[in-house]
Amino acid sequence: MRQTLNETDRRIAAALVASPRASWRELAHGLGLSERTVVRRVTPLYADGTLRATAVRNPACFPHLIPLALRIRCRPNKIHQVARALARRTDTVWVDILGGGDEISTIFFLDDPDARNTLLLRDLPATDAVGSWTSHTLLRVFPTAFRWTAGLLSPEELDRLTPDPAQRTAPPAPLDIDTALITALTENGRATYTELARRAGTTALTARRRLDTLLRGQVLRLATELDLALLGAHAEALLWIAVRPGALQETAQTLSSHPHVRFCAAITGPANLLVALAAADLDALYTFLTDTVGPLDGVTAIDTTPLLATVKRTGLIRH
Repeated sequence: MRQTLNETDRRIAAALVASPRASWRELAHGLGLSERTVVRRVTPLYADGTLRATAVRNPACFPHLIPLALRIRCRPNKIHQVARALARRTDTVWVDILGGGDEISTIFFLDDPDARNTLLLRDLPATDAVGSWTSHTLLRVFPTAFRWTAGLLSPEELDRLTPDPAQRTAPPAPLDIDTALITALTENGRATYTELARRAGTTALTARRRLDTLLRGQVLRLATELDLALLGAHAEALLWIAVRPGALQETAQTLSSHPHVRFCAAITGPANLLVALAAADLDALYTFLTDTVGPLDGVTAIDTTPLLATVKRTGLIRH
């Protein structure tokens, strides 16, 4: 994995964060580069694991899934052990160690109520290193935040690379091939249509059309995983925000469209809005709190927790 990227590499990586399956030609057109330059720059980034492509299901389209955000208090000398154990679970989507050094934040996509109860009533209580935890159900995820690019792309470049929101459709009825397609994309978000067709037992044309339908219906989200510090985001934090219920929708839409916000979801619990922030530095984080969150009338309280380390992101363990 790379420790630094030059400006061109950073812009290409940011474009792939915004459009994970963009073709080399589409990237070249969107960024004003030659296709040859894009291929020469980006191929090594995937080869050495600096960039990884995957897919994440939208739990709203899978009624059996229970999306939970947990804040887990641990013994500090065992926190890395607990975080690694959580990351190895197939039902965790992200695992972060928070700023106090004794707390982990993680998001689970649990298969059903039995899996949730097993986690909360058996697995966590049986772990000696875990002291306490709070559980928050994700009620709604606001997709605008997924357009985060660390400010490396202009609005015009971003519009060229991302689909028009007007093209979104209602989630389609599930088909038998969906499970195989989603599994293949989770393993490799840039798998070719021929590979997707082989995994799903269908034709490449059918696989392409079905994937387009699933993406327009927001059944799943394609994602590019990388260390955000490579794009200049050196201050990451989770904001647990309490908002008056009548102002929750407006507040979430305002915050999710901010360039520093990479994730935004309404949740249950004392804080009813969870925001993941990625900014250039602590000064930018402070400015966001004072100039963006501060003027919002609906906000009644906020708990800001910086990230010390990321162990898992978008379902992929960070190496």
